[in-house]
Amino acid sequence: LFSTGAAETCQVTVTQPRSQGADYSMHTVFLTCAFSASGCSSAPPEVLWFRLLTNKHEDLCTPGCTDHQKYKVHLLPGNNISLQINDLTVDDNAVYICGIAFSDSSSPHSKQAGDGTVLTKTEKQHSNGERIFMAIASSLLLLYSAAVFALLLLYKKISSGRKIFQAIAQELQKQRYAEHCQQPDDLEEDTVYQNR
Repeated sequence: LFSTGAAETCQVTVTQPRSQGADYSMHTVFLTCAFSASGCSSAPPEVLWFRLLTNKHEDLCTPGCTDHQKYKVHLLPGNNISLQINDLTVDDNAVYICGIAFSDSSSPHSKQAGDGTVLTKTEKQHSNGERIFMAIASSLLLLYSAAVFALLLLYKKISSGRKIFQAIAQELQKQRYAEHCQQPDDLEEDTVYQNR
């Protein structure tokens, strides 16, 4: 049993590796997660796993796993947890987030999630040409992303940029006007010189 004071002071922290790679030949991977808890009950917490894909999130184990053949949660000694992912394919590439919840606590810090682990399974490369192509495609994608980011920054600065542009345009206009005013004098001098 635990006291009400302990339930209110329950503090949980969750840590995960930032990334984990998996070779194309791997069919099973274990993602790790560790937590520490202070002032919490002695009852085991709920362990939650979900993942973020490009444009959606999926609940994997909350706490029961949605697909028991694909996913398994293992409780390890020392407040360590692992998520086993079977039949691994490149479609499993995502950000996997581990959550720990002491549901019998009223403390807002009794339910915490890690920062997520980026899982990357590589595809089998059939030739050097494919590898070079993928490297070029990745580089182009990064350059495109950088260009889009630069354009967005430029767009955000457009109001202040307009003032600068207007000042430059006015200065150029003054210079052209000054040159235009000087041209007749120069022509007269040339004509006088030629007549001589």
